[in-house]
Amino acid sequence: MTIAPFHPPKRTLMGPGPSDVHPRITEALARPTIGHLDPEFIRMMDELKSLIQYAFKTSNRLTLPISAPGSAGMEACFANLVEEGDKVIVCINGVFGGRMKENVIRMGGTAITVDSDWGRAVDPKAVEETLNAHPDAKVLAFVHAETSTGARSDAKTLCQLARKHNCLTIVDTVTSLAGSELEVDGWGVDAVYSGSQKCLSCVPGLSPVSFSEAAVEKIQARKTPVRSWFLDMNLVMGYWFQDEGGDGKRSYHHTAPVNQLYALHEALCLLQEEGLENRWQRHQRHHQALVAGLAAMGLEMLVPEEERLAQLNAVVIPEGVDDLAVRQQLLAEYNLEIGAGLGAFAGKVWRIGLMGYAANQTNVLHCLSALESALLRQGHRFTPGEAVKAAISVYQ
Repeated sequence: MTIAPFHPPKRTLMGPGPSDVHPRITEALARPTIGHLDPEFIRMMDELKSLIQYAFKTSNRLTLPISAPGSAGMEACFANLVEEGDKVIVCINGVFGGRMKENVIRMGGTAITVDSDWGRAVDPKAVEETLNAHPDAKVLAFVHAETSTGARSDAKTLCQLARKHNCLTIVDTVTSLAGSELEVDGWGVDAVYSGSQKCLSCVPGLSPVSFSEAAVEKIQARKTPVRSWFLDMNLVMGYWFQDEGGDGKRSYHHTAPVNQLYALHEALCLLQEEGLENRWQRHQRHHQALVAGLAAMGLEMLVPEEERLAQLNAVVIPEGVDDLAVRQQLLAEYNLEIGAGLGAFAGKVWRIGLMGYAANQTNVLHCLSALESALLRQGHRFTPGEAVKAAISVYQ
């Protein structure tokens, strides 16, 4: 059997991730592969650490990309900071808070959950009550931008509460990094992880992480080895940082994904060129245009405006409309991908992403026009053409 080379179709990616990849990032992937211990590659690694610090707004020395997707970044934080018997307070307001709880359990910790309604931000009052009830808790873990619902929690307030109760914080910023306001140092975040494939518009497969000095002290004071060899920061640091007390060389830990790291470097250069705050504002502007267009079709947003993400829009599916049929039509006729609901919201919402390079006027108008066509076919009633008009009025 002869299998032909694979040539994927050209899609417009407006789901929960991955997002459209910027052409400069695609070009970076095609640059010559060199060794992962090559002096020039090591120079690029140092630049990459600085660029990630810029994106997270941190001066943490232990800031680097994990050579695996965001789920590995999550596991790295829990594997390094949670030991057998540690009590961890986990905030759950969607699918990914539940994954945090699973990590605590697998690391031998005790998970104390603070459950909030899906589609809403984590309730700080409930968190404070739980912290008061469990003064021996070691860590507070929560999702800043819940990808399953499009809800944004108040990370600054939650980190302040944790600090008040002598807890470290582990924060999921997979969807928020470069899309929403995020200040690791300013808010006092101790361990943070993200992904390359969302608002950075890079290819999937890398997870930027950062650990505060307090988190590093916790890692170095562990009584037991980190349960994951690959994700043990004590070992990973030997590759990403020079041995200042020894011969100044870097140790071999794993073969880094060289070309993917080129791509992440380019993605972060693009972020620096645009300006972090400018990118936050760009996401908000296109979100407002999209929401105006959706409202003109009689569609409602799941999350209240003050708790809503700009880059991940959860849209309530109207009564009588076939979720799968609409998404299939968008993909087949318009090469447009939007996301389905997860967990409790499967079949009840669509998740429309406006992330990084994909957050632009062309994509917003294309999505609204294609969705109009699909909904008209489903018998949903509204005035055709009004959605695009409403979005354009926002841009004007």
